Amino acid sequence: MKRRMVSVVTPVYNGERYLPRFLDSVLIQTYAQLEMILVDDGSSDNTLYMARRYRKAFAERGWDYHVVEAEHKNASAAINRGLDFVTGEYLIWPDSDDVLEADSIEKRVEFLEAHPEYQCVRSLPYYIEEETGMRADCMGERTGDLQKENLFWDVLEAETFVSCGCYMLRSQAFFEIYPKRRIPESDAGQNFQMLLPFLYRHKCATIQERLYGVYIRKDSHSRRKKSSEEKEKNCRDFEALLSRIMPLCPIQDRASRRRIARWKARRRYELSRGGPKWKQLFALCRLVWYRRRGLCLFWK
Repeated sequence: MKRRMVSVVTPVYNGERYLPRFLDSVLIQTYAQLEMILVDDGSSDNTLYMARRYRKAFAERGWDYHVVEAEHKNASAAINRGLDFVTGEYLIWPDSDDVLEADSIEKRVEFLEAHPEYQCVRSLPYYIEEETGMRADCMGERTGDLQKENLFWDVLEAETFVSCGCYMLRSQAFFEIYPKRRIPESDAGQNFQMLLPFLYRHKCATIQERLYGVYIRKDSHSRRKKSSEEKEKNCRDFEALLSRIMPLCPIQDRASRRRIARWKARRRYELSRGGPKWKQLFALCRLVWYRRRGLCLFWK
């Protein structure tokens, strides 16, 4: 790994409208040692054209700029294509429709340079309405205890934010988990694969500054209203992904396994609400069973 280099790995799919905004926010970074790895996930619009237009701008800053073309699959598969190009000591993976504050990378590198005992640091996000450009609320995403450094359970149970562009990892520690530079691929996303095995091993400090802007788009995959069938598929995909992530942690103790089982039951119940009555009843019975079996030690 190149000393003090920051590798920025970003997947993009049909992002011609917002990609320039993101790349402009990278180009104004105050930090000098950076490489940009942009992976196009088989876009059908002019995303690749927009991406290639930035070659000169990155060259003028003296930064390596990789535009990687891939067949359309999902964001986690695109991340895997990008990981092959990572040479930096530090790794971030912001979304292509968000923005970095000008000193976002510099402040996080400064923290990790000053605190070699940490393998991870994060900053706070802020939220912007795409249509109006106005600041928005957190859309239900919790901040959690900002003094807390053991964040594995908080991230898993949605007690704190998972805004991907807020986190910075040391690449060597990350590739010790994934020596083949391949995270589990899933339609359920990429952030849990990146974060959970890492946060299980390493503490993460929080810089209490809002250094990453998350744009809220009504038509985005994560924000649009989903049918009950889509919700069920998302639930299955997510649980299947979790089953692949857990051996990477690895969780051995019985209490933690019970806690994960209870989390699944609670999540299934929450997803069942608004659906057929029999599904709600089934999910509720499962939830009550786990609680009565003494699996509610960490119930909130």
